Amino acid sequence: MFLFAGEAWPYLLIFGGATIFTWLIGWCVAPYLFFILTLFTAFFFRDPYRKVTLGAGHAVSPADGKVQAIEDIGHDEFIGGPAKKISIFLSIFNVHINRSPTAGKVLLKSYRAGKMLPAYKSHASDENERATIGLEGSYGRVLVHQITGLIARRIVTNVNVGDNLKQGERFGLIKFGSCTELIVPASAEVTVALGDKVKGGVSVIAKFAK
Repeated sequence: MFLFAGEAWPYLLIFGGATIFTWLIGWCVAPYLFFILTLFTAFFFRDPYRKVTLGAGHAVSPADGKVQAIEDIGHDEFIGGPAKKISIFLSIFNVHINRSPTAGKVLLKSYRAGKMLPAYKSHASDENERATIGLEGSYGRVLVHQITGLIARRIVTNVNVGDNLKQGERFGLIKFGSCTELIVPASAEVTVALGDKVKGGVSVIAKFAK
C-alpha cells in the first residue's frame, strides 16, 4: 500500500489545480505538463508501508538508497568517543522518507545552514545544509544527519528533543535528492558494503556490541 507524505499536498493541489484550470480554458500543452508534474510529485512523496526489521541489537537504515561511504571517525562529541559513519545517497527516484534507525529518546536536534553541493560528493556532509537528530537507546547513542543535495532545497524533521521514537518510525524527509548519514559507536559492526542498496526501516546496516 502506498501513501503520501503530508508535505506532498500543497504541491499536489497546486499542480492538480493548474492541470484542471488550464484544461478548462482550452490550453493545449500546459494541462499535460502540469499533469506530469502532479504524477511526479505523487511519486516522489510516496510513503510505502514497511514491515520494520525490529531488534534492539541492531540499527536499520534511516533511508532508502545506496551506501556511498563507510568511514571511521576519531571522536564524535555526541557518541562520546570513536564512531563509524555510514553514508546513504538518495537519488530523486528513491523514497525520501527518513526513519529512526533504533528505538530511543531524542536528545539532540540541530540545524546548520550550508551549501548545495551534489549529495554524492565526499565533502557535501561537511559543507551542505544539514539537520541532525541524536538518539539514545538501550545500546547507546546514534546520530542521523539529513543532508541536502544539488536539487534538494528543504529538510523536514518532525521530532523534537524529548520525543521517544520507535525503531523504523518516520521522523522526516529531504526533498528532491539527498544524503542521509548514520553515526554509530566504533564498537558496532557495519553489516553493509559500499554500493549496497538499502531500504529505510528494513535493511539492517549495523549491529551493536553486547
